[in-house]
Amino acid sequence: MGANLGDLFDLDKCGAQTVLIDCRLEHAPRYWTGAELKSESNAYARALSGKGFAPGTRIAILAANRAEYLAAYFGIMRAGLVAVPINTRVPASTVRYVIEDSGSRFAFVDSERQALCPDTLETLSFDDDEALTGFLDPGDFPAISQPEDDVAMFLYTSGSTGKPKGVPLTHTGHHWVVRKRFQASIDYAKERLLVAAPLYHMNALAMAKLAAYAGACIVLLPEFTATRYIQAIETFRCTWLTSVPTMLAKVVQERDLLDRTDLSSVTSVRMGSAPVTEHLIEQLTGIFTTARIQVGYGTTEAGPCGFIPHPDGKPTPVLSLGVGDPEVNLRLVDANGQEAEQGVLEIACPALMPGYHNLPEKTAAVMTGDGLYKTGDIMRRDADGFYFFVGRDDDMFVCNGENVYPEQVERLIESHPDIAQACVVPVDDTVRGAMPVAFVVMRDDATIDAEQVKAHTIANGPAYQHPRHVFFETELPLAGTNKLDRNRLQEMAAERVT
Repeated sequence: MGANLGDLFDLDKCGAQTVLIDCRLEHAPRYWTGAELKSESNAYARALSGKGFAPGTRIAILAANRAEYLAAYFGIMRAGLVAVPINTRVPASTVRYVIEDSGSRFAFVDSERQALCPDTLETLSFDDDEALTGFLDPGDFPAISQPEDDVAMFLYTSGSTGKPKGVPLTHTGHHWVVRKRFQASIDYAKERLLVAAPLYHMNALAMAKLAAYAGACIVLLPEFTATRYIQAIETFRCTWLTSVPTMLAKVVQERDLLDRTDLSSVTSVRMGSAPVTEHLIEQLTGIFTTARIQVGYGTTEAGPCGFIPHPDGKPTPVLSLGVGDPEVNLRLVDANGQEAEQGVLEIACPALMPGYHNLPEKTAAVMTGDGLYKTGDIMRRDADGFYFFVGRDDDMFVCNGENVYPEQVERLIESHPDIAQACVVPVDDTVRGAMPVAFVVMRDDATIDAEQVKAHTIANGPAYQHPRHVFFETELPLAGTNKLDRNRLQEMAAERVT
């Protein structure tokens, strides 16, 4: 039998320590010690067990970030049940699909989203104080021991190209993730980790589990806004910033607020879950002068581990993810199916999913014969073994017979000093096959025009990848995971380009 992922709390480390600051109420943050959060998760576990749910029963969570979310998440797993966090930014039809596909029997919700659930599903709102108090069952609850391959949670992919896919993840696999990310040299009791990414996403959940295990403190925002994120750094003296790059791209645009905010507590800025540009790293280095800027990588299917610093101490180049972890099987495969120095990353590690839920054909399509997961991420490896993200295989399009990777063009556009953010999408073209179209956010007081953007990309990169149309926006839309909403931007491009 293996350890239960809901039993990460080490009360010797964190029993009396503040491990969570819930900022849902902006002017009345609530502080939780490790003992309090574990006790609350026990109350959820006892209540769910008292309802007679059999081991392995799926329990959904549909709510914005808050302390109750984490207590329920850990409590579900402590009781031997399976947590199913649901994207809060999808329509009711998608919520119903996820609930039905996962087979969820019960859901914790907040009042804002309770109506998205089907009437046939029993729900309990975190905002209904009387009902929640009547439901919870305070007391001790020893976490259920789990077989090695038992599933702890289902995370659903964003569904950008169809219905979201359920990704079962195991207790054993994500215990391994927590242990891999833990560093004995760090005094976690002194660290405050700012989390504003949604808890239905791997990025935020992985940080929450690490904090519970290590005795660090999570400063949890209900959602991301650049102003609240910046203000929280000073108010709570945050030391680690965890984020998706698109979030920090919005942060760096708030220069006036940044200039009057004390940012000296920040020692680490870590980004993952989306491509990063060198220009963004340069901006962050200039703003967070006391911090180390790190680029992370992970997938829902295989977890957030895979790369480490060079074992010989060679400095990690800008934009590099690091070198391959010897505990992780990595390879790059080119278009001919051969191992190469640039190609689609394939990966296997203890955190790898057992397969998509109820989707054997899709599972077969992404798994190799020898058990590696085809990530769809194109990477290159340099002579020192450092890996660099190139682009998504499914984002790539062909213009005039040449492969165009949008992320590469975006990095090029964002290297212009007047440009804060860019997104490149294809639009069908009868002559070229597809042509690049750019959406651009200018830096404050910039006066750059479309022709200058085109000229910059032609002067600094292959002419075939320059954007044939450039549209200026005050901000770019984000999808539910705080990544750029490329689908929406592609729709906008198709509407505007005739």
